[in-house]
Amino acid sequence: MNQPFRDEIDFRALVGDVKPLPRKNHADTGASRKRPSEAQLARRERAEAAIEERNFLSDDFVDLTPPFDPIEFRREGIQQGVVDKLKHGGYPVQAQLHLLRRPLAECRGLVFPFIQDAYAHDLRSVLIVHGRGRDIDSPANVLRSYIAKWLTQFDEVQAYISAQPSDGGLGATWVMLRKSDRAKANNRERQQKRRG
Repeated sequence: MNQPFRDEIDFRALVGDVKPLPRKNHADTGASRKRPSEAQLARRERAEAAIEERNFLSDDFVDLTPPFDPIEFRREGIQQGVVDKLKHGGYPVQAQLHLLRRPLAECRGLVFPFIQDAYAHDLRSVLIVHGRGRDIDSPANVLRSYIAKWLTQFDEVQAYISAQPSDGGLGATWVMLRKSDRAKANNRERQQKRRG
C-alpha cells in the first residue's frame, strides 16, 4: 500500500461519517463587488490629500548632478566609517523603493511616505532605486538630483550615498535613517539586561 493511499485511509478514519451541507444551508455573502464603493473612494482621496498636505518636499529648482558623479551626504556627527559601511552594503536592505520611469510628481508623492513609514517602523537602512541617465538633463538624472535634494530635507535621514554596482550603482541610493526614540529605548533596555 502506498503512502498517499494510507494517508487518505487515516484521514477518513479520523473524520468518520461526514456528509456535506445542503446547498441551501450556505451563507449568502452578497454580490461580489468588482469596484470600490463611493465611500471607499472618498476615504482614499481624503487620505491621499492628507499625505500631500504634510509632504514638505520641494519640487522647486534643483541643481542638476552630473550623471557620472556619485551623490553623498552625511549629517554632522555621523562618522565616515558609517557612510563607507553603508556604501559597501554593510547594512542589510530593510526596504526598497523603485522609482524607475515614474514622473517626478509621482516620485515626490512616493518618497515622502516611504521615508516616514520606514522611520515609523524602526528601519535603519533603505535603498531607493531611481535610475541614472547618460545626459545631465535626462529624466532619470533629474530625478536623481531631486532625490539628493529631498533626502536632505528629512530630519530622519542621517546619511545617503550612491550604491555599489551590485546594488544598482549610480542609479540607486543607500539611505541611513536615525534611530527612533522607541528603538533607542529598546537598545538601552537590552544593554541594561546584559549588564545584569
